Amino acid sequence: MAPINGSGSSQSILTPNKEQVTTLWFIGGYLLGILILWQMPILKHLLYPFKLVTIGLHEFGHACMACVSGGKVKSITVDPNLGGLTTYVGNRRTQCLALPAGYLGSSLLGGILVFCGFNVTASKGAAIMLILCLVLTMFWARNLLAFGICLFFAAIVGFLWWLDGGKYLKYFTLFLGVMSCIYSILEILDMLVLRKSNGSDAEQFAEKYGIFPAQGWGFIWLLVSLLFLVGAILAGLAAFKDDGSGSSSNSSNGN
Repeated sequence: MAPINGSGSSQSILTPNKEQVTTLWFIGGYLLGILILWQMPILKHLLYPFKLVTIGLHEFGHACMACVSGGKVKSITVDPNLGGLTTYVGNRRTQCLALPAGYLGSSLLGGILVFCGFNVTASKGAAIMLILCLVLTMFWARNLLAFGICLFFAAIVGFLWWLDGGKYLKYFTLFLGVMSCIYSILEILDMLVLRKSNGSDAEQFAEKYGIFPAQGWGFIWLLVSLLFLVGAILAGLAAFKDDGSGSSSNSSNGN
């Protein structure tokens, strides 16, 4: 049964309470800010370190799936011109699973961070997961930029965990989650609209496995990435009706 508010009317589990409305405003603000700054001259450089870390997480997605599917990761590199490369060895199954795991893996990780960003306690759990991902990326890193950007963000997450009992950690993990999802979505849109498919993950996947052209696979990955983001927001609304910081935020005010 749906919960009943003080006026006696039924209330959907997805109806946001006061704390969740604030979180939704943050998500909307992050989305708008990222979209505005993405290609804006000069100001786009504000996103540069965040783009680098999301590239690192993209490459981690490739590397993680390569390991899970029986392959072996040789290296991860991040290019200062906002490119990345993961080299691994494995069989045909490894390649089939690892190629789409860059965009899909980073957008899934972003969705988890957005979901956990609705709750302080959950954001601490997400921070542990994020630090683990960054440390593993550092382990596989074979250039200083990849190692340095992961170390830098792991240090920021650790500092925010310590600062004021982790009060601000949720907003940082929320931003990284939105950034990771949006990065995947915008990169795939670039490929679909501007036809930047040469050398892309989708181009390689289409060459090896066919069925759809690169843009077709990109469109499928785009839909999945959007599903991760929207699903994370809906799941966060349903799961976290208090902020996890020891105080409840309830939209019901009747007895």
